[in-house]
Amino acid sequence: MSDTLLGLEYLDTSFYIIFYTIIFVFGICIGSFLNVVICRLPKGESLIKNSSHCVSCGEKIKSYDLIPLFSWIFLRGRCRSCKAKISARYPAVELLNALIYIITFMVMDFNVKSIILCIFFSVLIVIGFIDFDTLEIDLRLLAAITILAVLSAIFTDSLTILQRIAGGLLISVPFFLIGEISAEIIQKNTGERIRGIELGDTLLMASSGLLIGNKAIVISAFFGIITAAIGGLIQKKLNGESKFAFGPYLSIGLFIGTLWGNQLVDWWLNMFI
Repeated sequence: MSDTLLGLEYLDTSFYIIFYTIIFVFGICIGSFLNVVICRLPKGESLIKNSSHCVSCGEKIKSYDLIPLFSWIFLRGRCRSCKAKISARYPAVELLNALIYIITFMVMDFNVKSIILCIFFSVLIVIGFIDFDTLEIDLRLLAAITILAVLSAIFTDSLTILQRIAGGLLISVPFFLIGEISAEIIQKNTGERIRGIELGDTLLMASSGLLIGNKAIVISAFFGIITAAIGGLIQKKLNGESKFAFGPYLSIGLFIGTLWGNQLVDWWLNMFI
């Protein structure tokens, strides 16, 4: 009897080790593709036709130097041909994507919803880094999130249509109004029309709200604003620049809100019942 129990425990532990190892490897491979998207999408370059090459010397990167995460470690962060430094962002994105996949499956279990959310989080990584680099959010990425929302509505029953519509409007409408009002005020004072909250950020919360629902989007906005305030203060102190990308911080908030938003809202409401 005891041997059987030990065997089951061993098998269970082995299964989870193998499962999360596979998820990690899959995550860093997808993360490698995300690096391509982050680099090429703002430039209008093809995501699949052009082969990977060193940005310093232009040398085509050999296939054995394209192993996600590990090639960067083996090469010590330098190009094999010209020895130029390779940005640590590349392995960071790969590792980040893998860890997010693991956390998502640990929190949500392995199902259709968790798979859709993993794709969603990968899109958020791309949005965050591109917005950080360019101060713009590509509408094609927002369209991808909207498609995920439609797929989630079809293949999962975790949210009602009303909850999704409320999620799409609850934060995006105030964001839009703040953007319009701030643009009018700034234009009157400076003659330049600058929105306090850009349309890309507004549409990000609208499309994401359709996917994750009303409770999760509120928590997402809360943590997004808090992290943006902290990040903005740090940036202001470091370089004196007051303008910064909101997308990366909203992406962080959306990750937190998606996985734990419903529980946090229920916990908060239960305090007053």
